[in-house]
Amino acid sequence: MAAGKKDEIIDVVEIKQGRMVCNILGTSPLVLNAMSAKIKQGLLSPSKKNAAEKASTLKHNPEEEFRASAYKAMEKDAPTRIIFPAVSFKSALADAAKDIPGAAKAQVGRLTYVEGDYVSIYGVPKLWMAVTRSADMNRTPDVRTRAILSQWACRISITYISTILKEITVGRLLAAAGIMRGVGDGRPEKGKMSYGRFEMVAADDARWLKLTKTAGRVEQDKAFATPEPYDGETAELLAWWQQDAVRRGFKVA
Repeated sequence: MAAGKKDEIIDVVEIKQGRMVCNILGTSPLVLNAMSAKIKQGLLSPSKKNAAEKASTLKHNPEEEFRASAYKAMEKDAPTRIIFPAVSFKSALADAAKDIPGAAKAQVGRLTYVEGDYVSIYGVPKLWMAVTRSADMNRTPDVRTRAILSQWACRISITYISTILKEITVGRLLAAAGIMRGVGDGRPEKGKMSYGRFEMVAADDARWLKLTKTAGRVEQDKAFATPEPYDGETAELLAWWQQDAVRRGFKVA
C-alpha cells in the first residue's frame, strides 16, 4: 500500500427477501410435455432396431405416451398426481421482462425464485393426438400424443429480493407472463400456439376453488386409467390406431 493512503470503507446494502403466494388459474389448456422414461433410457443406452424388430413393435402407443407425458407425484400425501416443474413459471416470469420497459430478463431471473422443484397441478387430463414436425432437416411429420388439461389451476410461492424489487412489480411481471409467455408445450412464447396461458386470481375465486376440490389426485388417477380423447380428431385417430394394432396382431387395452 502506498504511504499515506487510507483504507476505503466498503458498505454493502442489506439484502432482504419478500415472499408472495399466487393462485394461478389457466386461461387456455395446459399441454404436458415430460420426457418419457423410454426416451430417457434410449439416451442412456442407445440401440438401433433391425428390420425384424421394427416390424414386431409398434412405433407409437398413444395410451402409454399419454400417461408418460405427465410429471407425476409418487408421495402418498400429494394433493395431485400431476406435478409441473416450478422453474417453468420462473422462466415465464423472467422472459416477460424482455418485452416490458423497465425490466431485464437476466436481472429478474437473478432476483426471483419459485419455491420447490415441482408445483401441484389441478385439472383432469385428456388424451390429445396432434401432428407435429420433427427437429430434423426435413421437418418430418409425426403424430404425437400428450396429456392436455382443458381447465387447470395451481398455487406457486415466489421469493424475491425486496431490496430491489417490489411485490407489485413481481405481480405485474407474472400477470404479463401469463398472457404473453405461458407454460407447457405449445405456449405463446414458442410461436404459433397459445396453450398454457394463465392469470392470477384471489384465494376465494370460485373457479379456482372448484378445480382444487374436484380435479385433484383421485380424478387424475381415474383419467390416466381410462383415457378420454380431447377432441373429435383425436377420437378418430385413436380408434383407427386401435383397429390397426389389432389387425397387425398386437394387444391393445
